[in-house]
Amino acid sequence: MAEPTTSSGQTHPPPVASLSFRFGALGAAVPLAFFVVWAITISVLGLSSEIALVMGALFGIVLGLFCCASRWSDYANGLFEGMTQPVGVVAIVAWFFAGMFAQVLQVGGLVEGLVWLGGVSNVTGGLFVAMTFVLAGIFSTAVGTGYGTTVAFCTLMYPAGVAVGSDPTMLFAAILSGAIFGDNLAPVSDTTIVSATTQGADVPGVVRSRFKYSIAAAIPTVILFAVFGGGGDASFADPAALEEMMASTEPMGLLMLAPFALVLILALSGQHLLTSLTWGIIASVPVILVAGTGALADIIGFDSEADTVMTGALVQGVKGYVNMAILILLIVASAYLLKLGGTMEAITGKLTAWIRDSVRRAELAIWGIVALLNTAITINTAAEIAAAPFVRELGERYRLHRYRRANMLDAMTSALGYIFPWGAPVLLGWSTIKLMQDTYEWLPSVAPTQVFPFVFQGWLLVAIMLAAALTGWGRRYEGEGGEELREPPEKTARTAANGEST
Repeated sequence: MAEPTTSSGQTHPPPVASLSFRFGALGAAVPLAFFVVWAITISVLGLSSEIALVMGALFGIVLGLFCCASRWSDYANGLFEGMTQPVGVVAIVAWFFAGMFAQVLQVGGLVEGLVWLGGVSNVTGGLFVAMTFVLAGIFSTAVGTGYGTTVAFCTLMYPAGVAVGSDPTMLFAAILSGAIFGDNLAPVSDTTIVSATTQGADVPGVVRSRFKYSIAAAIPTVILFAVFGGGGDASFADPAALEEMMASTEPMGLLMLAPFALVLILALSGQHLLTSLTWGIIASVPVILVAGTGALADIIGFDSEADTVMTGALVQGVKGYVNMAILILLIVASAYLLKLGGTMEAITGKLTAWIRDSVRRAELAIWGIVALLNTAITINTAAEIAAAPFVRELGERYRLHRYRRANMLDAMTSALGYIFPWGAPVLLGWSTIKLMQDTYEWLPSVAPTQVFPFVFQGWLLVAIMLAAALTGWGRRYEGEGGEELREPPEKTARTAANGEST
C-alpha cells in the first residue's frame, strides 16, 4: 500500500500500530524507566537541573532504540507520533503564555506590594507567619510559580518575619505552604496546566473543581501557623537593616492584583486560558506604566549586546519554560512507547487484577503512583509528566472524570515537591536564606530537615486526597459526552432505564 502523500508530493509514513521490543513489555519501558532512575540519581547527588533531565530523557530514548526489535525507522516514527500528541503541544503553548504573564506581574512589583502590605500591618509572631502564608498563597496563585514565590518571600518576607518575633522554622514552612497553594490552584501554574492537558481536561474547569480540596487544607493551615508560629527571638535583629529593606518595597505593586483578577475572572467564566492570559498581559502594561513600577523596556526591549537580542519580562517568561518544553515532548514520546510496546497494558492489567471492580482501589493506586514518582523525582513538573500516562490509563478504565484524575495528579505533585528535604524548592528556599545571611548577619538559617514536618498545606493536601480516595469525597465519573456523573455510567444508565420502564 502506498504511503500517504501531501499536496507537495512528499510522503508520510503510516501510523505505527505497535512495536516489538527485546524483553517484551520491559524493553518498551526502558526509555521512561531510565529517565526515572536518572532523575533519582542526579537528585541524590545534588546535580538536578532541567537540562540534566532533558539529557536523561534523550539517553533513555537511545537505549530504547537498541532494545527495539522492530525496524528502527518504526521506532523513530513512533517517537515522533508521540511528540505530536496534543497533550505536549497544548502544555507548551500554555506554559509560554503563563510564563510571560508571571514575569510581567513580577516586573510590576506584585511581590514588593505584598511584602509592603505585610510590613505595615503591625502584626507579629504567629499572626505574621499566618499572614505570610496567605500573602505567599496570593502571590503564587497570581504568578503560577511556587519556585519564584519561595525565592521572593525568602528574600523579603523571611527577614521581616524573624525581626518581628516569628519562629524561623514556621516562617519558612509558611512560605513553602503558600507556594504549594498557588502551584496547586493557579490557572497559570505549570503543574495545573500539565495535570489538565495530560488528562484531556480544560484548565478553568479543573481549577473550579479542585478549589474545595485546596481551601480544605488552607483553612487549618492558617490556624496552625497562627497558633504555633510565634516564639521567635527578635532581640538580635538589626532594626536599621530591617527599615532599609522595607523602604525598598513598593505599595504601588498591589495594583498588579487587578490584571491577576481579570485573568482569574475570565478563566473561571469559561474563556480559554490563552485568551485570559493574553488580556491579562495587555491589561498589565498600562498599569505598570501609569504606576511607575516599570518601563516598557522592562516588558519588552532590544539589546544588541544581549545573548537573546530581545530582553524583558516577555522574553524571560518564554525562556523559563524552553527546557521544560523540550522535556515534556521527550517524556510524552517515551510514554507513547509504553503504549506501542504493550507496557501500559501489562502494568494496568496487573493493577486491575488487584483493583478488580473497586474504584476506591483504583484511586488508591493513582495516589500511590503519583506519590512514589514525586518522592523520587525532585522537580515536581517532571514527576507529574512521568505519572500522567498511568493516571490517565487507570482513570479512563474506571471511568473517573478527567477533572478528578487531574486533581489527584496535581494535588499530590504540588504538595510533595515542597515537603521532602531533598525537594528542589525546599533546597532553593534554604539556599536563598543562606545567601540572605550575607546581608543580615543576625538572620538564622533553617535546615531542610527541620522544616519538612511543618509544611502544613502540603501534608494536609496529601491527607485530604487520601481521604478523598478512601471515602469517595468529590469523586465524579465521566459520561459518554464528558459530563460529570455522581455514579458510574453503567449504573446511571440502568437507573434511567428503570425510570423509563416505570
